[in-house]
Formats: sequence, structure tokens, C-alpha cells
Amino acid sequence: MRLPTSDPYAPHEWATHEKPTLLGSPSTPYHSTPRRIAYGIVGLLVCLTGALGNAMVTANLQNLQGTFAAWSTEIAWLPAVYVMTNASINLLLVKFRQQYGLRAFTEGFLVLYVLVAFCHLFINDLSSAMFVRAAHGMVAAALSSLGIYYQIQAWPAKHRLKALTIGITGSSLAIPMARLFSSELLQLNEWRGLYLFELGLALISLGCVIALKLPPGDRKKVFEKKDFITFFLLAPGIALLCAVLSLGRLDWWFEAPWIGWALAAAVVLIISAIVFEHNRSNPLLNTRWLSSGSIVRLGLIMLLIRIVLAEQNTGVFGWLQYVGLQNDQMTKLAWSILTGIICGIAASCLTIKPQRLAWPIVTSLVLMIIASLMDSHSTSLTRPNQLIISQFLLGFASAFFIAPAMLAGIGGVIAEPRNLVSFSVLFGMSQNIGGLLGSAILGTFQTWREKYHSSLLADQLTTLNPLVNERLQLYSQMYQSMLGDSSLLSTQAVTQLQTVSTLEANILAYNDTYLLTASIAAATLIWILWRLLRLNITARLALKRATGSK
Repeated sequence: MRLPTSDPYAPHEWATHEKPTLLGSPSTPYHSTPRRIAYGIVGLLVCLTGALGNAMVTANLQNLQGTFAAWSTEIAWLPAVYVMTNASINLLLVKFRQQYGLRAFTEGFLVLYVLVAFCHLFINDLSSAMFVRAAHGMVAAALSSLGIYYQIQAWPAKHRLKALTIGITGSSLAIPMARLFSSELLQLNEWRGLYLFELGLALISLGCVIALKLPPGDRKKVFEKKDFITFFLLAPGIALLCAVLSLGRLDWWFEAPWIGWALAAAVVLIISAIVFEHNRSNPLLNTRWLSSGSIVRLGLIMLLIRIVLAEQNTGVFGWLQYVGLQNDQMTKLAWSILTGIICGIAASCLTIKPQRLAWPIVTSLVLMIIASLMDSHSTSLTRPNQLIISQFLLGFASAFFIAPAMLAGIGGVIAEPRNLVSFSVLFGMSQNIGGLLGSAILGTFQTWREKYHSSLLADQLTTLNPLVNERLQLYSQMYQSMLGDSSLLSTQAVTQLQTVSTLEANILAYNDTYLLTASIAAATLIWILWRLLRLNITARLALKRATGSK
């Protein structure tokens, strides 16, 4: 490779094997084996740095709620703010990388992240915690791309798909990992233990990124003034939508006026940005490409799968936390999910083929259906040991589908590089907004079904029922040694019966939620299979017509 002149935007003269695939991505020179290993380790490290901090906060919201003396609706802003900035910054990240280089962006925001996290150690305040999450969301968007590029450097050209798979799915390891050791971090110094770990991880990643630099790539002036108009319309619209999806089921959809105003403003801002982009000669977002049938179908499939996968946090872990279990009591379950994700990554690396990207998605949906149906037989006595197999399958499916889904849309980006921003936004939105939408839908459905089952059970809790009288007598005997007053004893027995009834109503509601996720996965599977069958029939008919014409 011959270096360019002092002009940073002068094109390089690349050897055939070095030429970057897309503008803004690094070149791919030959590396020694030790250097490839180093690139692979750093790539995995930056992926985890981008995801682990938010995963630890999400896994310990209840503990942080007590630490900050916050209401549940206030503490829910922490993961919401992370998604707001993470989803919005992708609008500018791709062009920033193309014009200034990804490393400059990453190092700059890593330094900001380190400074904000460090200052937060001295401020016991929920507002400062939100600033940390906002900074982390922006950094994580850059680190996810950076992790992919480091993995590409770690693998030879013939194994480039394996590198993409590991880079894309590496961050998914953070969620179960956070549940494995975050309890110990809290025991060290309460919430500061989490932020000290997060700060240390960011410092290590910053040092590694500076010490092991990516090879250079081509740069070009790509920013236009109108790009920032789109950003300032779309970013607040996405942020408001994230706020509604995160807190809607907590404040309840029809009871908090701010939800309606925020949703209306989000719709106006997002539609205004889309209309503005649609009429630009050189748009930031290619609305015509995004509205094409294949891209709409791909985005919808990724969104539906992300809704199904929300069962893991909203459903299983939600139920276990409801019955009082902490993270240190769910380590076996976290290990099973982590093992499933690792197996899913390995299987994806070994089986991924550009010509057969649909079948890993089909396989993942089948596994999701099986896992959801297994969970739907839960009882009030179900604990982590009974959920290990189903959660292993969900972990496997979550890692097995994501790389083929992303690669299915990259073909249109390579053919037309200006679609890179559009695809990055589409993929990020389907994962971020899909996760929030899944939690909102499943959480709302679970609440609705709990009220339904509670009303049915309440109708049966009458003293005319001999089974109810028998249960009340049993509870009275349990508290007889502690309460001497017969009226207090009777009240305590009734209260205990109502508590058990609420518990049963909740598990029935969670079972209904698992059946809902199984139904969504089944509908998505049928749709994909029907589409594949239709394409196959169309291709055969076209081949027959072509053969007959000859």
C-alpha cells in the first residue's frame, strides 16, 4: 500500500487483499498470528465494554432503586436513556466514521465515558446516573462497530464470515454475564462497585484501542448541513418513543397524560424527518430503499424475533424476581443462557452460508417456540433449575439468528454503499426498539392476564366452598402460636389466602405470556416458510418457461 499525500482525504492505492469493503472501514493487510489473536481479544473486549455496563444496570434495577431512593418509574429511566442515545447516534456514526475515522470517534467518546463514570462515583444522584447511561449508549454504538472491525482483522479472508458472526453476536454475552458477578460487585461497595467495574473496563478498552490500532482506511467528506436537520428531528422522536415504550406499562398507558403527548410528538418528529429525507437529492436515510419489500420484511422479522426474545428478561427473570429471587440465586440459569449463546455463536460460525441465510432464522424460531411452550407449563413452585433447558434454547436461538439476519441486508449495502447509514439505523432500531417494544407488549399482556385470572380466582374464594374453608383452617393453624386473638387469626388467614391467590394468578398470566411469544414465533415461522415456498415455486416456473422457450 502506498500512503497518500498530506491530504487526509486523498485515496490510498490498495493491494487487492487490503482494499476496504466499504468507505470508513479499515483496510485488511496481512497480520502475524500473535497480532491476529490480539485483535480478536480486543474485539471481544470492546464488544463487552459496549454492552456490559447497561446489562449490569438492567440486571440490578431493584437494588439500584433502593440505593437511589427512587420509584420504579424513576429507576426505569436508566436503561431507557441508554437506548435513546444508542439508537439515535447511529444516524451520525456511519458518516463520522467515513469522514473522520471510527477510531477518532471511539477514543473521543471513550474518554467522555470514562470522565462521566469517574465523576459519578462522587455523586450519589439518579440524574448523574442517567448522564452515565446516556454517554454509555453513544459509546456502545461505536464499540459495536469497532468490535466487528477488530474481529475482521483477527481472521484470514476465507473466514471473514466467522469474524462478522463473532463481532455481531459478541455483545449478547453481556446479559447473562452481568447476572453472574454483579451481585458480588454490589457487595463490595453497593452501587459504586458496579460503576468502578464499568470505569475499569472502559479504561482497559481505551488503553487497548490506543495500543492496538486498526489499519487505516479511506476517508471522504460526506457530511452535509441537511444531515443535522434530519438528526435533530429524528433523534428526539426516537428518544420520546423509547420513553413511551419503557415507562408506558409502569405509569400505565391511558392514565399518564405525558405518554400521549410524548407519543404524539414522536410521531410528528419521525414523520417530519422521513418526509424531509424522502425529498432530498442525497439523503442521509434512503427511504426508497428502506420501504422496498425485502427490507421491510427483513426489518419486521428482526423486530418480531426481538419481541419473542424479550420473554427471557420480562417473562422468566421477571417471574423469578417477583417471587423474591436475587441474581446470586439464579447463577445456574445465567450459566445455561451463557452456554447457549456461546454454542449459538459457534454453530453460526460453522454453518453460516450467504446462499442459505433464511434457514438459521427458521431454526431459531423453532427453538424459540419449543422453549416458550416448555416455560408455559410453569407452576408457582417453578424455580431456576426447572428452566435451564428452555433458557439454554432461547440463548442459543438469540445468537444463532442475528448474524444471518444482518448479513441478509448487507448485500444491498455493498451494491449501493450510500445505504449503509440506512441499514445501520434499521438494524439498530430493530434490536433496540424491538427489545423495548417486546418488554412493553409482554409486560402489558402479563398485567392484563393477571387481572383476568385474579377476578376468576376471586369468584371461587367463597366460604361456601369446602376447599376454601379447609385452606383457611390450615392457615389459621399456622399462625395460631403467634396470634391469640381469634379475629386477628381469621384476618391473617384470609390475607394469606389472598396472597396465594395473587401468586397463582401471576403464574397463570406468565404462562399465557409464554404462549403469546410461542404464537408470535409460530406466526413468524409460517410467514417465512410461506415466503420461501413461494420464491421456490416462482423460481421453478421461471426456469421451466426459460427452458421451454429454448
